[in-house]
Amino acid sequence: MALSVFLVAALPSSVALGQTFTPSATQSAELDALFSRLSASTTEPEARQIADRIWRIWTRPDDPVLAARVDEIIKGGGFAGPASQLPLIDALIEDYPDYPEGWNLRATAHFMRGAYDDALADVARTLALEPRHFGAMAGRALILHTQGKYDQALESIKQALDIHPWLPERSLFPELGKPPMRS
Repeated sequence: MALSVFLVAALPSSVALGQTFTPSATQSAELDALFSRLSASTTEPEARQIADRIWRIWTRPDDPVLAARVDEIIKGGGFAGPASQLPLIDALIEDYPDYPEGWNLRATAHFMRGAYDDALADVARTLALEPRHFGAMAGRALILHTQGKYDQALESIKQALDIHPWLPERSLFPELGKPPMRS
């Protein structure tokens, strides 16, 4: 114990130790309600609006420091997107290893660079932290589709569509047809 306190005290002040990320009770409750509504959505505009609200919660956590860092990464990517922000994303994951969207951002960056195995590993971590992350599931489907692993890609998109039946990636899999009509 004393050795660990000594080692932490010896670290330069610029080195941050990993912090635990937990969504606030308010955000957790809102996510639960939104996910229920999303899976039952009956139109694409309705689903898009609900999904946008989910994305806002994922990318704007209640922790102001974390939210500012995510905002910097998203806005700083410009045309190059997350791939140009990889060092900032790596630092974010190091500081907030329990934040699912950090892993998803890095998965996207790896995908854009063609580092598919790295992207799939980050998707797996995203889903371990947020099993309802339809964006990560759809991303995994795109990666597997790109790799020619069609059957695995189809399974992944089906999982995503169970959560968000109106995902545009559905169109890559014609055998799925249109989203089911619900009332």
